[in-house]
Amino acid sequence: MGNQIKTTILLAVMTALILWIGQLLGGRQGLMIAFVLAAGMNFFSYWFSDKLVLRMYRAREVTPQDAPELHEMINSLTQRAGLPMPRIYLIPQETPNAFATGRNPEHAVVAVTEGLLKLMDRKELMGVLAHELAHVKNRDILIGSIAATMSGAIMMLATMARWSAFLGGGSREDDEGGGLGIIGLVAMSILAPIAATLIQMAISRSREYLADSTGAGFTGNPEGLASALEKLGTYSGRLPMNASPSTAHMFTVNPLSGHGLMNLFSTHPSLEERIARLRGGSKIQQHF
Repeated sequence: MGNQIKTTILLAVMTALILWIGQLLGGRQGLMIAFVLAAGMNFFSYWFSDKLVLRMYRAREVTPQDAPELHEMINSLTQRAGLPMPRIYLIPQETPNAFATGRNPEHAVVAVTEGLLKLMDRKELMGVLAHELAHVKNRDILIGSIAATMSGAIMMLATMARWSAFLGGGSREDDEGGGLGIIGLVAMSILAPIAATLIQMAISRSREYLADSTGAGFTGNPEGLASALEKLGTYSGRLPMNASPSTAHMFTVNPLSGHGLMNLFSTHPSLEERIARLRGGSKIQQHF
């Protein structure tokens, strides 16, 4: 029930943001357009957001013949977890990382980067794969996919607001009082994406702690994931990943870590906290 409530909160608040931006941009007419957009995005998020994210990262599906060891490891973990076998995708990037997506365990996808396969030993790779399958088991992946799609819509509307301000669209109030001045449009175009990021943060951080714990249970070896997280943190700094902020929360570790101010809006807990929990050295309370 917890994740269902979180999903409802995420959809409701992000939908409200889209409607609010629409009203500010165009009054009652803008509100109606935004309502149609929000309804469409919610429908699209449920059915197609996984395909959109995979296409964004140029991920390709790999068969047991393409990657026999990877399939063997995931098959072993799914049997322990009581999950159906997900589809497996490979992302053509050297930065080690991974994510899971899909609307439910029966339609799940686990995607890993080429760098993850090259830089992790077997126990570390098993730890990362188990973490992602834990998101599937805990039914977190729909939350992540919806957040990515809705956040992208908010970013798009914020960009429209910014261009409207530059082109003088906010220079006069509309007949229904829904318009904004130029300063208001610019402020809203900045604040709306920040609000969307904060919503993602509130839901994502506690999910990561739970997935770490659940995944460690699948492997029976918390040290595997702890060691993997150390490597992921090191290599993410050395090999920056070409990733979108709207999908950062989906990855095992934040792909934007080390990117200056982006750390202030990280959708993940610190790696030090996660590693300490796995090694039994932390009693940090979960957030949400």
